[in-house]
Amino acid sequence: HFSLCPNNHYKSRQRCLALSNSKVMSSSTQFSPVIQQLFARKSNPSSISSFKASKLVLIAPISLNCSRIHLDFKVRVQVLENHDGESSVQDLDDSPASIELQPISDEPQFDRVIAEAQQLDESVVILWMANWCRKCIYLKPKLEKLAADYFPRTRFYSVDVNNVPHKLVVRAGVTKMPTIQLWRDVKKQAEVIGGHKAYVVVSEVRDMIENEDNL
Repeated sequence: HFSLCPNNHYKSRQRCLALSNSKVMSSSTQFSPVIQQLFARKSNPSSISSFKASKLVLIAPISLNCSRIHLDFKVRVQVLENHDGESSVQDLDDSPASIELQPISDEPQFDRVIAEAQQLDESVVILWMANWCRKCIYLKPKLEKLAADYFPRTRFYSVDVNNVPHKLVVRAGVTKMPTIQLWRDVKKQAEVIGGHKAYVVVSEVRDMIENEDNL
């Protein structure tokens, strides 16, 4: 505060001390009243006539920036309110960022999943994995993000080969983990062996889904 006061004006020093001992101003918007108080006394030559404008400029931009932030906020609110008369909530993208892979724990559930997909004319993507497979654990959240891109026309599931009968694993023709299969019309249409890096596997699975009509 002393840097803002002229060296030869004792009364101005006392005013600055009074301001510094007042309530601590934590936000930038509280600096505006200080500047207004100083400029309000501009007409009094004995108190602030010798203040230099170059020293006040150090504080003024804080208030100006804050005003611009409030202005931008009001403009954005007005645009949202006037956007075709619709609620701003409808303009937000409410699609999920990821969808958890639904676990399949036994063969009857597996049959039910692919049968329901056939009735709905949908495809099913199944991740065959194991809890000891590090690549499987790392790949799963990547596929959950991919599942959000194709929801709801393509359902994603996961099967832990350690928790289902071995005959189901043989029936699906799974020999390596992770294996990602595409099922449609109660038949396996294609598969991707996840031996590569996760982003490569995800890209291959995406291509498999996009090209399912050509299978």
